[in-house]
Amino acid sequence: MTRILAVILIMLPSVALAHTGAHGATFVSGVLHPVGGLDHILAMVTVGLLAGATGGRAIWAMPLTFLAALLVGGAMGASALAIPAVEPMILASIVLLGTLVALQVRLPLLAVLPAIAVFGIAHGHAHGTEGPAAGLLGYAAGFTLATGGLHLAGLGIGLALKGLPARSLGAGTAVAGLALAFA
Repeated sequence: MTRILAVILIMLPSVALAHTGAHGATFVSGVLHPVGGLDHILAMVTVGLLAGATGGRAIWAMPLTFLAALLVGGAMGASALAIPAVEPMILASIVLLGTLVALQVRLPLLAVLPAIAVFGIAHGHAHGTEGPAAGLLGYAAGFTLATGGLHLAGLGIGLALKGLPARSLGAGTAVAGLALAFA
């Protein structure tokens, strides 16, 4: 059992982050990027989870804000426009969004949407920076579709689970984000 845990811990950094720098110029490569790293999965599912837990206009506003910002960030990354602290911002998105869910913080949409946009830009920048030099449109369509699917999964969970189960998932996400930060 100890050996299995040691192997898992050794492998964790390589599977935690989706930023390998090796992506093809295809739609499928774009789909695989967000689902290939725990950092993106956690953040994107948690956007949906927060939207579902918040309810009302947040159900569509939070995911759509993230997706729009994701595309802007992707274009910035593909254009080699540098953004400081992209990786720390990606990890911060996991911790902060998870914490909002865990603590059932209900901020006004006008307060939370800019933060979600900043996080979307950071995730998009990571996608765009590592995307192909040619064929970016198919790749971008793929990572946008995969991100939307992850948002929908989180939204479904957020709408189905209320109270303690949703809060527990938020807390687990925040803790996982901290673990990734130290991995």
